[in-house]
Amino acid sequence: MTITKADLVETISRQVAPNITKRDVGRIVQMYLDEVCKTLQEGNRIEIRGFGVMSTKLRKPKVARNPKTKDPVNIPPRRVPVFKASRLLKASLMIGGM
Repeated sequence: MTITKADLVETISRQVAPNITKRDVGRIVQMYLDEVCKTLQEGNRIEIRGFGVMSTKLRKPKVARNPKTKDPVNIPPRRVPVFKASRLLKASLMIGGM
């Protein structure tokens, strides 16, 4: 099952229903996601205890091949997001959970 941002907003707003509107929860979720993106773009890492660490990794440049024409294609170096789950998260995903 895939959970979308709208599903996440719905779940959170149901749990705190009388206090915060769905629109406000949506803004908070978007602010969180924007801050995560900004932090990763700056090259910093994000550590959330009990969940994991988000950071970026530099991929080296390489020469690939176009599968159709077999021509070489230069792929420049680039940063990619990486996520390392915490021990607590890994343990909770095991059969039977925690």
